[in-house]
Amino acid sequence: MREVAIVAFGQSVHVRDSAETSEVEMLMPVLHDVLEQTGLAARDIDFTCSGSSDYLAGRAFSFTMALDGVGAWPPISESHVEMDGAWALYEAWVKLLTGEAETALVYAYGKSSPGDVREVLTRQLDPYYVAPLWPDSVALAALQAQALIDAGLTDERVLAGIAARSRTAAESNPHAQLRGVVPAGEHLVAPLRTGDCPPIGDGAAAVVLAAGDTARRLTDRPAWIRGLDHRIEAHALGVRDLTDSPSTRLAAERAGAFARPVDTAELHAPFTSQEVVLRRALKLDAPDSTVRINPSGGALATNPVMAAGLIRLGEAAARIHRGESDRALAHATSGPCLQQNLVAVLEGE
Repeated sequence: MREVAIVAFGQSVHVRDSAETSEVEMLMPVLHDVLEQTGLAARDIDFTCSGSSDYLAGRAFSFTMALDGVGAWPPISESHVEMDGAWALYEAWVKLLTGEAETALVYAYGKSSPGDVREVLTRQLDPYYVAPLWPDSVALAALQAQALIDAGLTDERVLAGIAARSRTAAESNPHAQLRGVVPAGEHLVAPLRTGDCPPIGDGAAAVVLAAGDTARRLTDRPAWIRGLDHRIEAHALGVRDLTDSPSTRLAAERAGAFARPVDTAELHAPFTSQEVVLRRALKLDAPDSTVRINPSGGALATNPVMAAGLIRLGEAAARIHRGESDRALAHATSGPCLQQNLVAVLEGE
């Protein structure tokens, strides 16, 4: 199989409200950053793919406006997914594997501040049986957390520890929105407290992919994508075991994550309880495990909707670029209670 690597990663400084900045203005510095890292110009990119949500923007085909930041003239080969940018990366990866492109630019962005993101995310629910009840994303995550507690798989003390570890790790991340000690707070939706939930914020991220010798020319230490797969659970929450994530496990197996140990795992777990599910599914829950979990702080420190999953892949790749990791796992999720999951395995030379 053709070798494909992440050769550059960039992201914005994530903030609670970027009201004075448009999506294009938020995105352009990030795009310039990743191109400068590789020395490429826009004309050197063979394929461009983006991930965003019209529901967040509140207007149809809003992603076309972001193309102003890319530069769509002369005409470019471009695609878009109404998903987290991790799935845009998957499409670009497939494009490079087929030999139809040598380089690809992948970006994602999200502005949650203009509206109520908890209400916006209800639009992804089953429209017949669940959406009419209006359970929001936090309420559904709390349902999952309570199922874990009832099964004896976690408790509120363990969840508070996950939050503290993640945000302490984020102290060294200049892009993180929440850094350092954050109080557990009151119950937002029991058993989840405010500290168990992700920050609401705006941000953007981008990566550059390249194949084979092109990747080696563009960076000293490419982060090679050794495996990448995504799977989905049933849409109906009532037929799922919310304490487990078979789709994550299957995606990891198909991506080769269990072939040999990883040293780093960037998990897209917006809620502390979801990290418990993911660590079990990915076999990272051993008491003596030495795997570094979310050394960037994860989604509990930075969670721009539609970009947080791509950031997990980018953070894992960046650690390989810096020589801080040799084999890393990156995970992205979409939908309620970890409904759809993507797993990538990245390695240095």
